[in-house]
Formats: sequence, structure tokens, C-alpha cells
Amino acid sequence: MPDIALPLTSLTALFNGALLLALTVRVIMIRRRDGIVLGDNDDRVMTKAIRGQANASEQIPMALILIGLIEIQGGSSAILAVLAAIFSIGRLLHGVYFAVHGTNWRLRLSGMFLTLLAQGSLLIMLLFTTLT
Repeated sequence: MPDIALPLTSLTALFNGALLLALTVRVIMIRRRDGIVLGDNDDRVMTKAIRGQANASEQIPMALILIGLIEIQGGSSAILAVLAAIFSIGRLLHGVYFAVHGTNWRLRLSGMFLTLLAQGSLLIMLLFTTLT
């Protein structure tokens, strides 16, 4: 079996996996503190925490797949590292908005902008990497 090294994918997975874990722990802490077993109990803080965790769960896997495919097909490591960093910073900003009650909405907007910028760029990079 050939050795396959995906250091950029691995580092991105480590960072974003830790972020997702932190968001999950935040949801669990609020549930335990407020006795919420299922759903959000019409609590805005709980709703926000759940959506932050869910959004990370929705966005992170596809980005990791794109990064891994580009890396395994020999895409530019420098460009890929920049895009992985932009994605991760976007996820961090977005996650902080959802995890810390009272945080300015601009953090969410900036986080989503960076996330979408990185994902769109990763799709284009994968297209070019696959075609060449």
C-alpha cells in the first residue's frame, strides 16, 4: 500500500475538528445548565449555540474533502495552504459569534464571507487540478 501524506488536510482537520468539538461542548454545557434535553426550549442562546455547531458540521466536511482531493492530486501547496487558512479563520470567526453570546454580528458576516470565499476558490482549484 503506498504512503499517502496529506499534511495540509490533516492540519486543517485538526484545527477545524477542535473548533467543532468546542462548539459541541458549548451546546452540551448549555443543555446541562438549563436542563434542556431535546431541541432548544425556545431559548435564544441555545438556538444560537445549536446553529453554530450545526453550521460547522455542515461546512467543514466538504472543505476537508476538497482540500484532500486537491492535495492528493498534486495541487499547489502554497495556494492550498492559504485557502485552508482562510477557511479556518472564517470558521473560527463564525464559531466565536455563535459561541459567545452578545458578540457583534459582523464577526458572523466576516466568518461566512471567508468560508464562502475559500470554498468557492477550493472548487475552482479542484477543477483546474483535475483537468491538468
